[in-house]
Amino acid sequence: MARETRLDPEVEVLWEDFHAEVNVTSEQLRSWLLTRGSGEESFGADPDLGLPEPGRQILAVLRKRKVDLTGEDVAVMRDAVERIRALTATPPKGGTGNDEWRRALLDLGHDVLVER
Repeated sequence: MARETRLDPEVEVLWEDFHAEVNVTSEQLRSWLLTRGSGEESFGADPDLGLPEPGRQILAVLRKRKVDLTGEDVAVMRDAVERIRALTATPPKGGTGNDEWRRALLDLGHDVLVER
């Protein structure tokens, strides 16, 4: 018999919001973060440990099942949703052509060029 785990309804909504705002796959985010971190400061032997924050934390949540979330994961999801929504609410002049803004969103797992 399959074990059913019920989550707090707030966490259920947050999970959906997180996956709506973080609109790239875990592999796309990891690739982006590796690219961002491979500039002047190179990674050590384990590239996952050197990934930029908070992207590394977001990546860890993306790789989890909903039933495996911790309190820290919930905080990461909440922070990511808030930061992405704040950045997308006030796009700069030039919109998607503004590299700094787009990179800040990509660091959070949100690509403004992806249609919703």
